[in-house]
Amino acid sequence: MPQMFADKCEDAKPKLLDAIRQALRFKHYSIRTEQAYVDWSRRFILHHGRRHPREMGAEEIRAFLTHLAVEGQVAASTQNQALSALLFLYKEVLEIDLPWVGDIERAKKPHRVPVVLTRDEARAVLDGLSGQYRLMGDLLYGAGLRLMECLRLRVKDIDFGYWQITVRDGKGGKDRITMLPVSAAPALRDQLDRARALHEADLREGHGRVWLPDALERKYPNAAVERGWQWVFPAERRALDPRGGMERRHHVIERNLQNAVKVAAGRAGMTKPVSPHTFRHSFATHLLEAGYDIRTVQELLGHKDVSTTMIYTHVLNRPGLAVRSPLD
Repeated sequence: MPQMFADKCEDAKPKLLDAIRQALRFKHYSIRTEQAYVDWSRRFILHHGRRHPREMGAEEIRAFLTHLAVEGQVAASTQNQALSALLFLYKEVLEIDLPWVGDIERAKKPHRVPVVLTRDEARAVLDGLSGQYRLMGDLLYGAGLRLMECLRLRVKDIDFGYWQITVRDGKGGKDRITMLPVSAAPALRDQLDRARALHEADLREGHGRVWLPDALERKYPNAAVERGWQWVFPAERRALDPRGGMERRHHVIERNLQNAVKVAAGRAGMTKPVSPHTFRHSFATHLLEAGYDIRTVQELLGHKDVSTTMIYTHVLNRPGLAVRSPLD
């Protein structure tokens, strides 16, 4: 091959980080995973003086993970995410055999008991929320939704006829059905009306195409403008889609809800660490307290294994409930 032609071919190759993005999109990874994996790959390269990953291996990966744990003092889950990102880089992007993968141990996550609010505490925090954030809090606590499951709800996922919510593509890529709290229905109907008004305004301005998974958008080209596919909690402003550059209205970002819950917990005088996920912990615990079968709670939460749901039975060991101290 002439050298000039070879140089042109080399220039035509996508940059490494772009290649990682392409591989992740080909395998239909989420945008958040894409952003995280690209960032970890970048940090790994910078940590080792901008050396190309092909020049490195297990020793450099282990050194980087040690750096994160010792100097960065990151959580075990963060360290494991970094490892997953680097393994993806080597196996899926660089197509390098990894005979040394088994030598790299994943950090062990500490076993922690979930923080649970009492019913009065949950109400106090919810009362500190307002507007759409109050409705989001009601759905987190009243339906056991995860943070992103709530924000990613689409209009078609709400069923007032059967009083249920369909959670699409939840953790592990699973769908599930959970209850729609009757007390949240009036606020939810109002929210759907507001979302409809925003969508109609976007359509009049030549926009209104919501993000859909690539395969679905190709199969149903008009689905992106249909009412049922719109977000229940749309963002106030449109923004450019990082995957295509189209101007769209995305859903409310999670940071807004996290901040709202933090402020509400402070107003309620809470000393417990409260986050949106605390409502899901409380949902599960309060159902078990009320005598509902653990298998039912497992299905509502979308847990693959009942042992995961069992962590909420710790509440039954509290004084005054099922087990009493011999001192009492």
